[in-house]
Amino acid sequence: MGQTLIFLRRAACVAVLTLLVIPILAALPASAEPRKRSHAEASARRMLTQLKVARPLSGRGYSRKRFQPLWARHKGACSVRETVLARDGRNVRRNAACHPVKGRWYSPYDGKWLKSEKYVDVDHVVPLSYAWRSGAKRWSQAKRRAFANDLTRPELLTVSHSANIAKGGQGPQSWRPQRRAYWCRYATSWITVKRHYRLFVTRNERAALLNMLRTC
Repeated sequence: MGQTLIFLRRAACVAVLTLLVIPILAALPASAEPRKRSHAEASARRMLTQLKVARPLSGRGYSRKRFQPLWARHKGACSVRETVLARDGRNVRRNAACHPVKGRWYSPYDGKWLKSEKYVDVDHVVPLSYAWRSGAKRWSQAKRRAFANDLTRPELLTVSHSANIAKGGQGPQSWRPQRRAYWCRYATSWITVKRHYRLFVTRNERAALLNMLRTC
């Protein structure tokens, strides 16, 4: 009889502990579970580790003309800017001088659809002034011009004029696209450009990029 009572008491204790533990486990935040990284995030993180971390250079001597006195010509009468507008737009019609006269453009920074070329800009994902302080200050004029007109890397993007003005020459530690859904793409584009041109990053910039990559 005594053994039976001991067994029943132990069983009751186990039951009570189980009822206490289950709610605690259920209350744990989802972030406590290991997060599986996407291929895009993993690739961008690898590239980011290859970038030198340093303090920004002085902005002294910077001028947009040191990169881009004018948009370079791409094909025929078309400039690089006009080429990007045609690439990123929908149903774009151009006149004899290659200038867009009709079309629709989507701005991934803020999610706006724009029906006139007057309201869009071609943004340098890594701003020219920011690139200057990240190492481009030491480049030749020819290399800076190639950077400002690069159609191969994800450096040029059609966005709304308002988003472009808001961004200015800021880095990801100071400005991020209004649409959180674009953070992953923005961070990977930024890292891809900087890696190709061997531009360095600051500690705060690196931390901001890693944070955005978590949305991938």
